[in-house]
Amino acid sequence: MPEPRSALLIVDMINAFDFAGASALLRETRRIVPHIIELRTRAHRANRPVIYCNDNFGEWRSDFKALIARCTAKRRPARDLVRAIAPEDSDYFILKPKHSAFYETALESLLESLGVRRLVLCGIAGEGCIHATATDAHMREYRVAVARDATASQTPARNRTALSHLENARYATLCAARNVRF
Repeated sequence: MPEPRSALLIVDMINAFDFAGASALLRETRRIVPHIIELRTRAHRANRPVIYCNDNFGEWRSDFKALIARCTAKRRPARDLVRAIAPEDSDYFILKPKHSAFYETALESLLESLGVRRLVLCGIAGEGCIHATATDAHMREYRVAVARDATASQTPARNRTALSHLENARYATLCAARNVRF
């Protein structure tokens, strides 16, 4: 059976890191950025959709460009990180109100219109939005892969626990970013 069409979901990487516990998460996030950039580059080369799924941070009148501008403003702690990971013109984006990229968003409709049945997830936080998105994708019968070295939480232990749960429950397969096939 042929591999279903894949898409790369980059979760919550456009972030101001201005919340309680942000410094620990930012430290772990900096470690995964090169792997996410590698995944995005390979998805583009394979002509696969890249979809940024990001919190709207309770700003219901915002748009994605305004979110990027906010996160790259002077004195933002992750300004350089957000600039490095910012979407390209051909990428898609979904603003989400809660943890899962599926919850009250157009993601499922977008995936259907693109003919996608397999998702590769990366981003933050492993025990929160990555876990919720992978679980919801599994319930919708998508094949899910999580790039473990392109996913971070506030601590490596929390990230390992969350990703182990996804793998043990068979909600997702775990792999290294370099082993992801688009």
